[in-house]
Amino acid sequence: MAHEHKLEIFRGLLKFKSNTSKIWGVLIVLSIVTAVEVALGIIKPEFLVEERFMRMKLLNWIFIILTIFKAYYITWDFMHMRDEVKGLRRAVVWTAVFLICYLVFILLTEGDYIFDVYDSGFQSWDF
Repeated sequence: MAHEHKLEIFRGLLKFKSNTSKIWGVLIVLSIVTAVEVALGIIKPEFLVEERFMRMKLLNWIFIILTIFKAYYITWDFMHMRDEVKGLRRAVVWTAVFLICYLVFILLTEGDYIFDVYDSGFQSWDF
């Protein structure tokens, strides 16, 4: 007996008739998120560039959040994590999400420290 995959996304908000239509639906969702990222990267709205949260531009935060969303969604749909038992889903998906968040935190903390060192004049911007 073959295992049937669920033909819905976003917790049942969108339902599809076949696996092929579901793949197209997922492709469209990921394409929309990517198009938003590209549009924001090209346009760079002034209020997102000037406003800061934790010493980083809001535009950068939006890019990080959208990238984490895409990674989570690719794991959830294309790696069929939604069809697995709850323990395996949590072990794989949440571990990856927490590690990505931790990596982002470390990169931001170290980058901020290096910026402060060069900004206060202890080193010069010779490179």
